[in-house]
Amino acid sequence: MALWRGSAYAGFLALAVGCVFLLEPQLPGSALRSLWSSLQLGPAPAPPGAGSPEGRLAAAWDALIVRPARRWRRVAVGVNACVDVVLSGVKLLRALGLSPGNGKDHSELRSRNDLEEAFVHFMGKGAAAERFFSDKETFHDIAQIASEFPEAQHYVGGNAALIGQKFAANSDLKVLLCGPVGPKLHELLDDNVFVPPESLQEVDEFHLILEYQAGEEWDQLKAPHANRFIFSHDLSNGAMNMLEVFVSSLEEFQPDLVVLSGLHMMEGHSKEFQRKRLLEVVTSISDIPAGVPVHLELASMTNKELMSSIVHQSFSASGSFPRSHFFTSGGQSIGASASILTQVFPAVTSLGLNEQELLFLSQSASGPHSSLSSWNGVPDVGVVSDILFWILKEHGKSESRASDLSRIHFHTLAYHILATVDGHWANQLAAVAAGARVAGTQACATETIDMRRVSLKAPHEFMTSRLEAGSRVVLNPSEPVVEWHREGVSFHFTPVLVCKDPVRTVGLGDAISAEGLFYSEVHPHS
Repeated sequence: MALWRGSAYAGFLALAVGCVFLLEPQLPGSALRSLWSSLQLGPAPAPPGAGSPEGRLAAAWDALIVRPARRWRRVAVGVNACVDVVLSGVKLLRALGLSPGNGKDHSELRSRNDLEEAFVHFMGKGAAAERFFSDKETFHDIAQIASEFPEAQHYVGGNAALIGQKFAANSDLKVLLCGPVGPKLHELLDDNVFVPPESLQEVDEFHLILEYQAGEEWDQLKAPHANRFIFSHDLSNGAMNMLEVFVSSLEEFQPDLVVLSGLHMMEGHSKEFQRKRLLEVVTSISDIPAGVPVHLELASMTNKELMSSIVHQSFSASGSFPRSHFFTSGGQSIGASASILTQVFPAVTSLGLNEQELLFLSQSASGPHSSLSSWNGVPDVGVVSDILFWILKEHGKSESRASDLSRIHFHTLAYHILATVDGHWANQLAAVAAGARVAGTQACATETIDMRRVSLKAPHEFMTSRLEAGSRVVLNPSEPVVEWHREGVSFHFTPVLVCKDPVRTVGLGDAISAEGLFYSEVHPHS
């Protein structure tokens, strides 16, 4: 009986401690630990995140993230913009009278059934995807139902607009945005974003963002990760209608950084149109002064010919030289008297992409590990490193190649890598850490990292290459940025603190790229 009473007393006291904690959450931790130890029940649990790997990693980031010595003053962003209608994918498809069947990927959506099959395919993988919906009437019917859905939210959408919006959060930056901006989007944009009158149009372009949470179920279907499926019938962005407006606006705006996106929107057009437009893109980039870096943000694609064209398809064009060869050191055009084969990748300075785009790029251009059909879980760091190295060695800046490409920002759910050609960029340690930090805060919709809501999912150890004798790295959360070098290319790796219950996943990659660029410093005349 005495033993029973002792156990009961201990139980009641433990319950009392719990009540005190609930009623007085601000009570100092030392007082709670003292009360707990008086019960002789062992040490009190540590407060969430205290001394944890996540806590040490976040603290290390804060110490590493410093502004560059030379900062951007004026950033021009183009050319895709729209209004994102964000809602639950499962709830919308149920409202459309659809039920989950066998998942199947479709490079283009033509019907409600195609939408259901593609959504099931990617929700089952927990992977992000973006598709063009070719049937105008059916899309508008679905878009109207989605927009009027009680839980639907309207946000700034389109890679360019999202990147511009992220840059505009810094009051010391002036931001130019060129894209098809309708009345709703104009209302949603930050006051610090300037839109030239030529970019304004009477009707908005709408993109439907169907989100799902980790573990969310739809009958027998269960999502392994939180993500989203995007689709649209977007003709303005698909034709890159604002490209010429964008380039013509740069002369007056005088940016010191240019960000270009929207090439993936051309997937709904013919091969002939794509080739013609890509040539115009390269020609337009050639008109930007050589000292101004151009960042290209890639996005989800299914057309291998389009991706191959962006990577290394050549076009015969008069006067389309890489910018470093098109201008003298003083910035004056030297012109071009002969035709030259030109490419998209060598014309830009920096790339931003995720794991789906990186693997698809290698598959489309017969790069390393191109036989890999898809990633199995967290992308292997060594495989990612090999592909990034190949891009920069085959298409990047070097003494023997007319190319401006010298930087790639790779991001996936569990980690990020910045790969740079040596001698052209500075502050990349801070840049990769800042990009990873914003992934954790924006997904959880918090100002700072909340230790209770994030987890470390990066591999605890990895090889830096799978094609050669790479180094073995063991992750240390107190020193979260790992650096290695390979034949004139530097790699900066950092884990991501993944949000357990993400509030919104749309635009996360754009925020990551913008934050990484914000903290980056390009060497003059590089």
